Amino acid sequence: MSEEIFDLVNERDEVIGRRARSEVHRLGLLHRAVHVLVFNARGDLFLQKRSLNKDRQPGVWDSSASGHLDAGESYDAAAVRELREELGWAAARPLERLFKLDACAETDREFVWVYRGEAEGPFTLPPDEIERGGWFAPVVVTGWITAQPWDFASAFPLIWRRWNGGAAARA
Repeated sequence: MSEEIFDLVNERDEVIGRRARSEVHRLGLLHRAVHVLVFNARGDLFLQKRSLNKDRQPGVWDSSASGHLDAGESYDAAAVRELREELGWAAARPLERLFKLDACAETDREFVWVYRGEAEGPFTLPPDEIERGGWFAPVVVTGWITAQPWDFASAFPLIWRRWNGGAAARA
């Protein structure tokens, strides 16, 4: 199987070229990703525990679904694709775009669009990508991140703080 090719972007998230995944990560080049937060009717969040086979941040908890954009792919298309690949699920309604994070150390030099979806599961989790998953009440997630931030992929606490702050502002 050939290596994934990513769009390289500048500080304004404009495409400036393409490189292989391994080179992008090895050189710390700016690129793009998506994260999807899937909530059920009770308001619980589905989190995935990344497989120990992952090349980046193995064995930690992360957003419901997340991944890089393929070269030439839009953020919206990548979010839909990642849900299908990681959860075996296709949203009945369009995902809600929540916010965008600028590339930084916590996001692994990725510009990240964060989306929200609603589902009840069950999901089909590919074992090479995801060790397991579970539903967690938002208050539990907040407490867990505060007590043990090392349990999470580096971007997730940043995403959660931003989402949680926005949720509080909407209440």
